[in-house]
Amino acid sequence: MTAADRERRFLENAAIAAAGTHAVSGTGELLATLRRVVTADSPVYCPGVTELEKATAALFPVRAADYGAAAVTVEEVFGGVAETGTLVCSSEGGRAVQAGLLPSHHVAIVRRERIFDTLDDLFAAVAGAPPTNLTLVTGPSRTADIELTLAIGVHGPEKLDIILV
Repeated sequence: MTAADRERRFLENAAIAAAGTHAVSGTGELLATLRRVVTADSPVYCPGVTELEKATAALFPVRAADYGAAAVTVEEVFGGVAETGTLVCSSEGGRAVQAGLLPSHHVAIVRRERIFDTLDDLFAAVAGAPPTNLTLVTGPSRTADIELTLAIGVHGPEKLDIILV
């Protein structure tokens, strides 16, 4: 599969799972997209660990000290899986994988070169030195009761935006 096919498949499958999807070509477009998807007065948690996170942090006038106090988490995640449109969040480097699970809106930044064709490809890539924790996220949180009444956002974010950089 070509890189372009992998990216297209990832974004299509993420959209099928009800994620907002955005493809950008650089930091300028990333910032413009963040201005559109994050409400200006929302308390935002952004770890500020990666270069992309550092570049976005100044956009948010209301910063939350931790994800527990945030309405939105904006973070660069480990990667994605094209076959399912799944995000891969990793605990490597002391990152809190739950940071994107608690606030009601998760904005995940994914680098193009970190999209894996399949789950097998992902697990093969981390087999040598796996992180303590990998969390796989496909779309916003959803659950259904015994009568099959679907509820969004009960056990995690009710809104998910993925920005492919």
